[in-house]
Amino acid sequence: MSDNTIPAIDVFLEYLKFEKRYSPHTIVSYQTDLIDFYQFVDAQFGNTPVSRIDHNMIRSWMARLKQNDLTTRTINRKVSALKSFFKFQLKNGLISVSPMLKVITPKNNKRLPVFIQEKDTQSLLQTLEVSTENWKSFNTQLLIALFYATGLRLSELINLKEKQIDFSRLQIKVLGKGNKERIIPISDKIAEQLRYYQSVRNRDIVVSETLFVTEKGKKLYSKYAYLLVKSALEQVRTLEKKSPHVLRHTFATHLMNSGAELNAVKELLGHSSLAATQVYTHNTIEKLKYVYRKSHPKA
Repeated sequence: MSDNTIPAIDVFLEYLKFEKRYSPHTIVSYQTDLIDFYQFVDAQFGNTPVSRIDHNMIRSWMARLKQNDLTTRTINRKVSALKSFFKFQLKNGLISVSPMLKVITPKNNKRLPVFIQEKDTQSLLQTLEVSTENWKSFNTQLLIALFYATGLRLSELINLKEKQIDFSRLQIKVLGKGNKERIIPISDKIAEQLRYYQSVRNRDIVVSETLFVTEKGKKLYSKYAYLLVKSALEQVRTLEKKSPHVLRHTFATHLMNSGAELNAVKELLGHSSLAATQVYTHNTIEKLKYVYRKSHPKA
């Protein structure tokens, strides 16, 4: 890579770090994508300053990414890094027009959410209820039950505190993305399970304001919870993906299939827009098609 491209990247990364307050992980991702782009430009077009980079160079780079069998989603993520980079250059007067204006990004293929069928969900919950011989299995049982009953994200659940649970009103106050609060109702059965978990934890492990703890009394951490859930979902043989988010998808899909309004599901999931929630309507439509084909005399 030519020397005069490195300062441009460095200045941009400093901006992301100190002004935008991006996470180290995000900054590394931007750095990797930008260096890859500049290495391609250097190899294909020679020493090219930022002001001389045009849309044809970017399109050639995208074509190379496609030839390397990168997914559309990954390519769009890399292009997004370039968009931010050139927007920064434009803001600072280093270019007069962004070359990204003439770049059309490929459309992402919509990935349908992976979920568990209702009969498999009930079978899984029943199996876990009778296999709580140690603290890990006890944690697993309640994690699965709560994920499915509330549609919580992994980060929301492991950070759940006792004070967020209102047993009298049968509801949980959740602090989600962007510090947005939402209220999620819970059933009598879930409330009973939570109370029992608290009593055993406080008696045998540790008294804690955080709901979930490890067998050593430490706050449950993401990797620990992820592995517990993944292990439990191995029982569902038809499931391709096994993660806590599958249970969030299952929660939403089962609500939609039972006739819940889209706006209500949106609020329960803590989505900022309906667009993110609408993906769950696909399964509802497929179910309607099945019922139609099976029941209508002219289908």
